[in-house]
Amino acid sequence: MLGIEGAAIGFGLLLFLLFIGLHIATALFIVALTGAHLFFGDAMIRPFGTMMWGTLNNFLLVAIPLFVLMGEILVRGGVTERMYRALADWTRPLPGGLLHTNIVASTVFASISGSSVATAATIGTVAFPTFRKQNYAESWVAGSVASGATLGILIPPSINLIIYGAITNTSIGALFTAGILPGIVLASSFMGIIIVACLWNPSIAGRPQPMAPWPERRQRLVDLVPPVIIFLLVMGSIYLGFATPTEAAGVGVIAALGLTAFYRTLSWAMLRESFLSCVTTTGMTLLILIAAFYLNFILGVLGVPAQVSAFVSSFDVQPVVMILLLVCLYMVLGCFLDALAMMIATIPIVLPIVLLLGYDSVWFGIFLVLMCELALITPPVGMNLYVTQSVRGRGNVGTVIKGVLPFILCILFVVALIAIFPDVLF
Repeated sequence: MLGIEGAAIGFGLLLFLLFIGLHIATALFIVALTGAHLFFGDAMIRPFGTMMWGTLNNFLLVAIPLFVLMGEILVRGGVTERMYRALADWTRPLPGGLLHTNIVASTVFASISGSSVATAATIGTVAFPTFRKQNYAESWVAGSVASGATLGILIPPSINLIIYGAITNTSIGALFTAGILPGIVLASSFMGIIIVACLWNPSIAGRPQPMAPWPERRQRLVDLVPPVIIFLLVMGSIYLGFATPTEAAGVGVIAALGLTAFYRTLSWAMLRESFLSCVTTTGMTLLILIAAFYLNFILGVLGVPAQVSAFVSSFDVQPVVMILLLVCLYMVLGCFLDALAMMIATIPIVLPIVLLLGYDSVWFGIFLVLMCELALITPPVGMNLYVTQSVRGRGNVGTVIKGVLPFILCILFVVALIAIFPDVLF
């Protein structure tokens, strides 16, 4: 059981390093290098350069910067703001009014950005000025922005699903397909809980606002067409087999450039900002990915995944009980770890257990991303909480935390659904 004991010590070290504030990639590197040196000396450290090149020399990973760039261009080109205003015309009649706009806009933007943090920043920037004029309960506004943005890592194209697929050698197309229905169910449950809350307490939705005239509403519907076209171009080309995820991402970038040119918001300054943000995000993501691959390699050589699977199989536990234990584990980890760090750190240990229970790697990918969504809105380190508070620009983060609590129940509800009915939602 040396592998299991070593894994427990290494995992504890990783948690400690992340807790004291080290960058995710740095913490992963330290744990991997420490394990390699203790168990193998320099023999497993020397091949790191070759392994790094082998990891990055992967055509699939080019999809990450392309999807990030596509989202940046659409945000900075004003496409998202136009989309939000068009959606507001049609969600206003529902109980909860514009709160539903945050959820629907996040769902649509998630389908063209792949990033939860970008979704929170973008939708929040447009939403908060609008809501303050209409006396909505600010905790529900902030909660709907932060929670709706979590859909950015579930609804394809999702950067987290691309990273998961690269690490586990799972089909990206299969993961994207599997993420659509749970994403729609989750967005619907978010809207459902808003309706229930506003019927119970109508003051949440502020003062009733007059509807825009029908001609104006119909005219603004045109602004919903571009995001739909980009989604169909990107995802349709993947599902129909015309393009790989990387090639489809390239098509999305070209379409985004065409849209901004059409709206006359394309400029050298806008492109410069988009490329700089893309390089920063991609560099951080790929550095984490390199460290994760190296750590997974060391764990594999030590035989940790096989030993953990054998250890778990020695217990006579029903699969549903083990899934409940994993949910509890990830809820605790989500309170202290960044979502991406939590995902990468646990894959080599937990995936063999899940496969042993009879679930496949695609199911686990969706389950893991849902748990990452929880981590994004779980205090004290939930990234979406602080991004939303930063965009909000007043009060304290406690209001945002209060606002996300009902939506946490929705995520747990969808986790229960995919655990009980894995063949129905996929």
